[in-house]
Amino acid sequence: MIRDEPLLFLPVISVHLLLFSAVTVWLAHRRDAPGVESGGTVNWTFLRYALPLMIIPKLIGVAGVITLPGPLVSGFVFSMVTVYAFSYILGRPLRSRSGRLDAVLLMLGGYVSGVSLIAAPLVVPVAAGRMPREQLRDTLFVLWFILVGLKLGAFVASGVDMQWGLHLWLLPCATIGHFLGLRFHRYTLRADTTVFFRYLGLALLAVGFAGVVRLLLF
Repeated sequence: MIRDEPLLFLPVISVHLLLFSAVTVWLAHRRDAPGVESGGTVNWTFLRYALPLMIIPKLIGVAGVITLPGPLVSGFVFSMVTVYAFSYILGRPLRSRSGRLDAVLLMLGGYVSGVSLIAAPLVVPVAAGRMPREQLRDTLFVLWFILVGLKLGAFVASGVDMQWGLHLWLLPCATIGHFLGLRFHRYTLRADTTVFFRYLGLALLAVGFAGVVRLLLF
């Protein structure tokens, strides 16, 4: 909201995501292996289904974030955040009950992931219907790792400034936030978090609305 330059922030967020997703899946494998009734904590069947659907839209989205004006990309991101906010507030997250809709959501999620890194509300409903919830986190981390790796490769090939100095400055904060998030994930596996997500939706709505208004008026 302060600087309409997605390419300033996306390399930092992407590298941190690669680091923490890899560490989390590795730790889960060491702690829980083989886990989930000997099926492991990663659902490879879902990954083989999802990746072919997501990769091409992902690359199209990455091309967009590299070539399109920053304010336009920021407007897209804030608009998506606003849509997600309403789904949380109303307690009606996206759900899929058909194979065709699954494919559409995954392709759209691939594109949104390419433009930004906020595709989870599109992809999670598909993944949640195809695996035990205990496999969901690690499977999605592997999926994000692969998709973000493609994105970073495109950034490097296009000469995008990777902002390595910011990586180091922000790493301690990202580490604290990540491990707090892991604790919250364990809590969500056994508790009803409806009220929390409703308040989260209100916060997201405020951010998304403020971002869209700023882009339109300033």
